[in-house]
Amino acid sequence: MPGLGALRRNPLQSAVGALLAVGLIVSATMLGGGNGPFSHAAFDPQCGYGYDTTQGSGYGYGYGTGYGYGTCNNDYGPQQGDLGYRLIASDGGVFDYGDRAFYGSAGSLKLNAPVVGGAQTLSGKGYYAFASDGGVFAYGDAIFYGSAGSLKLNKPIVGGAITPTGLGYWLFASDGGVFSYGDAHFYGSAGSIKLNQPIVGGAASPLGTGYWLFASDGGVFAYGTAGFYGSAGSLKLNKPVVGGTATSDGKGYLMVATDGGVFAYGDAHFNGSMGGKSLNKPMVGIRSTKDDQGYWTVASDGGIFSFLSGNTTGAGFFGSAGSLKLNKPIVGIL
Repeated sequence: MPGLGALRRNPLQSAVGALLAVGLIVSATMLGGGNGPFSHAAFDPQCGYGYDTTQGSGYGYGYGTGYGYGTCNNDYGPQQGDLGYRLIASDGGVFDYGDRAFYGSAGSLKLNAPVVGGAQTLSGKGYYAFASDGGVFAYGDAIFYGSAGSLKLNKPIVGGAITPTGLGYWLFASDGGVFSYGDAHFYGSAGSIKLNQPIVGGAASPLGTGYWLFASDGGVFAYGTAGFYGSAGSLKLNKPVVGGTATSDGKGYLMVATDGGVFAYGDAHFNGSMGGKSLNKPMVGIRSTKDDQGYWTVASDGGIFSFLSGNTTGAGFFGSAGSLKLNKPIVGIL
């Protein structure tokens, strides 16, 4: 299945790509030499890792705060903003809530294989859908960099993640295989390991130099600069893990199980879960707020569950697909 994003590129996207390339060269030079209008890359709880864009303009390499010229809140906010979310279904359908806008979907297409997950672009004005055969669909300002749709895979793709620059992405297979596109680099995989249970998802390091793989038994596999902060691999779980998400500083992660149980490691905050409660349908995904003080979990019927601490205004409820008659189940939240 060819990635539709390849058909959607236009001269404007090409110009944007060229601008991004220039921005990367400039930012990489600033990072290496320590000179130029940007301050040293540092972690900000509202923005994650990024250059202080109040002192200049451009695109940060590896730590980027997103598109544009202006403050961190304006640039980075749309990517992981806490004022909305998107749901993606296995037929490629996309459902937008809060401040999220709709840029198209594969819901009306005849797919070779079901969609298993997606990822949002840095600007928030686009997104990817990843199919189990490795196909990649790009919408809005998402740019297509290739896919595994034409490859004979050992095991199906179960999810993907974009790089912090927004110029590439990884696809993760159930056997632990990792496929890299654009500026996404390969840092290793579990493809040659005999796993106790299959991989069900993954997350990218905020530095862009590593990633985590999450297994259904709660096992966690860390590659590159992604740190290992513990796992549920040695626990007897009530239900299997179905996905995970990393904190904005890369020093922790959360996992969710089909019964709504949430597991927090490193600096990830546990704010509650639906574990032990009655669900209409099983959970399929999790997404954290930009300040790491809250998160949402989503069920296959489109139900949304918000969990937040007293220190955040994030993880608000902006609606759900729980009352809709869906053509196909929800598989993730962006």
